[in-house]
Amino acid sequence: MEELRGVDLLPEPGEPKILSAVDPSTNDHQDQWRAEVTGWAPTVPETIPYRPRRLFSITSGVMMAIFLGIIVLLWQSNLLLLQLPPSTSEWAFEQSEVRALQDDGLTGEGVRVCMVDTGISLTHTSLEDTEVVFKDFVRNSAEPVDYGSISHGTLMAGLLVSNDYQIGIAPNVTLGMAAALSANGENNTGSETRVGDAIRWCIFDFEADIISLSLGGEQDQTASREGPAVSATRQAIDAGIFVVAAAGNDGGSTDDGFVSAPGNVNLAITVGASSRDGSVWSQSSMGESIDSDGNERAFPHQKPELTAPGVGIVSTGKDDQWYASSGTSDATVFVTGALALILEAHPELKPNETSTTACIELVKRALAESLSPDFTHDATTGYGDLKAQSWLNRVSASPNC
Repeated sequence: MEELRGVDLLPEPGEPKILSAVDPSTNDHQDQWRAEVTGWAPTVPETIPYRPRRLFSITSGVMMAIFLGIIVLLWQSNLLLLQLPPSTSEWAFEQSEVRALQDDGLTGEGVRVCMVDTGISLTHTSLEDTEVVFKDFVRNSAEPVDYGSISHGTLMAGLLVSNDYQIGIAPNVTLGMAAALSANGENNTGSETRVGDAIRWCIFDFEADIISLSLGGEQDQTASREGPAVSATRQAIDAGIFVVAAAGNDGGSTDDGFVSAPGNVNLAITVGASSRDGSVWSQSSMGESIDSDGNERAFPHQKPELTAPGVGIVSTGKDDQWYASSGTSDATVFVTGALALILEAHPELKPNETSTTACIELVKRALAESLSPDFTHDATTGYGDLKAQSWLNRVSASPNC
């Protein structure tokens, strides 16, 4: 074409088949020049050598070994301060309204609670400052000791009086611990005579306001007379002492239809276990409608009287550890602790030398009415799930016993 005469043709870099027309007469023309803004400049790029990354080297291995060695030394010397705290059962304290009573300043001060269990170990940091009146019916030890599988008594005591991390239900009660059970494999057992003796110690020597029994045996329907533990429980109640007892853990398809003894005693407060969602624990024992005298149980003494948190409950264990356990044992302590707070608020309800069962009957009726105003009872859930503040309010509104 005429207009292309007198111009040079310059191949495009990288595309030699494409030719660009260049006027050599242009001022400052330089061969093979293009403006950088058009995507090309005459600068020749430099190559960057590729060096593959090494996943491991001798130097990094030595550094890692030194680091791990330091971690091990810190761990063994307890200087590794970053530790994950154990879980708690705070939900149970809130759900049962125990914390609400504590927020009102109630701590169990001035109330005497006696537990019959496997004993207690005071080596746990949350029990170090706890004062315990201890009596050993297993081996006559003068110092507090726990004979139980998974330190059952220590777990129960920690729920009540722990003074650190997870504060107990009634940490300022005066605690008596009668060691009457001991480990038998994974179970804790003791003769009924020994349990009866321990209950009587709680009555006459420790002078308890409340006796907490996170234990129980099968009811013998063929027996012609009641056993020592049941007899001692009746003796305590006749003296105006409150008895809180576990319903038992034989629920489900194999349930025999009876709460454990001595929870079958009419005026005892018998406790089943509930879960975090408020439903009854599958292993919580069902109650019977007829008492040991052949009479129909009537409001507010139908069995069990109530349920309380008892599934996955965290408490003090052996070797300064925190354990989680499930059972009507745990639930029993929640009711015991709530009752201790109520007796602190109403000391006139505590037993004395002239006491009868009148105050026990008043407190039991207030409990049932606070949970079931329409007097409805269920053989597994009782009158309902523990609501400590509602219970106290109902007691406060009741006439003096």
